[in-house]
Amino acid sequence: MYKIAVAGTGYVGLVAGVCFAEVGHHVSCVDIDEDKVKLMKSGISPIFETGLEDLMQKNYNAGTIDYTTDYKSVYKDADAIFIGVGTPEQPDGSANLSYIATVARQIAESVEKDCLVVVKSTVPVGTNDKVEQFIQDFLVSDVKVEVASNPEFLAQGSAVHDTLQAERIIIGTESKWAEERLMKIYEPFKLPIVSVNRRSAEMIKYASNDFLALKISYMNDIANLCELVGADVQDVAKGMSYDARIGNKFLNAGIGYGGSCFPKDTKALEYIAKQNGYELKTVKAAIDVNNKQKTMLYKKASKRLITFNGLKVAVLGLTFKPGTDDLREAASLENVPLLLEQGADIYAYDPVGAANFAKVHPEDKNGKGTITYVSNVEHALEDANVCFIFTEWGEVKAVTPENYKKLMRTPLVYDGRNIYDVEQMQEVGVEYHSIGRQPASREGKKESKNIEIQNS
Repeated sequence: MYKIAVAGTGYVGLVAGVCFAEVGHHVSCVDIDEDKVKLMKSGISPIFETGLEDLMQKNYNAGTIDYTTDYKSVYKDADAIFIGVGTPEQPDGSANLSYIATVARQIAESVEKDCLVVVKSTVPVGTNDKVEQFIQDFLVSDVKVEVASNPEFLAQGSAVHDTLQAERIIIGTESKWAEERLMKIYEPFKLPIVSVNRRSAEMIKYASNDFLALKISYMNDIANLCELVGADVQDVAKGMSYDARIGNKFLNAGIGYGGSCFPKDTKALEYIAKQNGYELKTVKAAIDVNNKQKTMLYKKASKRLITFNGLKVAVLGLTFKPGTDDLREAASLENVPLLLEQGADIYAYDPVGAANFAKVHPEDKNGKGTITYVSNVEHALEDANVCFIFTEWGEVKAVTPENYKKLMRTPLVYDGRNIYDVEQMQEVGVEYHSIGRQPASREGKKESKNIEIQNS
């Protein structure tokens, strides 16, 4: 087993570190935030992720993982150092590599033995070449340091599972020594390993994420056309899913993708293409469709209602997806400001994301409208004039069509995740608008009339 250091304790770094410890390596996670380190030492995760705290506590108590701000003592004798710091999007769509550079210099000035540096952060193609050169430029000790690429493919909400039971592990190296060391580190996982060169590994990450983003935007585009021509996008998706060439994943239409990966990675790959004199038209289209899709529900509701001013608006779900408290690129961040600007009195519910959302939109001051955070769905729906569903949390899916009819002042629901059956909403008398399907009216179930043809 190896002595591993992990730089950064966000989704990528912390999950990787805990999973390395789980398979038997000795791991030290490094972060600059002392309060965050104390929190992790106490067994509390700084991020909401299923199963993560249990493994943190288990491995910390077993002595296989530790957390520290003292990077020098950790890096100096590490067999491998994994970099999992953020590469946030810059205004022009490029990736901010300053955090990578900071860690690379710290490594160069601290290592005292041969060491493999592994970049897990998502970086533009060719970045790892620069990282290796940067380390060599600042290297203090006469030791071997090589850089490898090892992109992550975890999904927030299932990150631990996605790491321990990954479909494949991608490693990108430029020497047999680096390849063999990284393969031995991953050997306890007992998972398929795809070994390529560094630039190919970097491109695999972008190509994979952007392909999934393309698939989502394509289905949303089809959904919008379905509404116009009278087709049902869920029926269309079901028919498509039986084709093995297409598969059954990422076919659900909705109000677009969000999170820390797809929005950032599509823009980054588009930027990389432009820098090389090439236009990725398909990726550009996916970005454009997604940007418009996020406010689709608001636009529908705006056509239906004269104004939102003074209306009680229930907002169910604030995070970009269920199973996480992450708000990055969430549809709620686009729609809530529009509703507030129109004077809506919003009652928002999210089981884990409300506290983070309140940092952006506090209850006390929000322009023309107001926002109140509630602890249950019923409170949000009670006497509401209209309801928006932005996240398909289990607590939201558990609400029955009858409850909307019973609790709301006006049973008018705009569902961005296609949770409900249109006919069921129609039967109970809920006016229901979703994505890629025909709306349900409040007239309730219509009795079919038997028409008898009489001979004259």
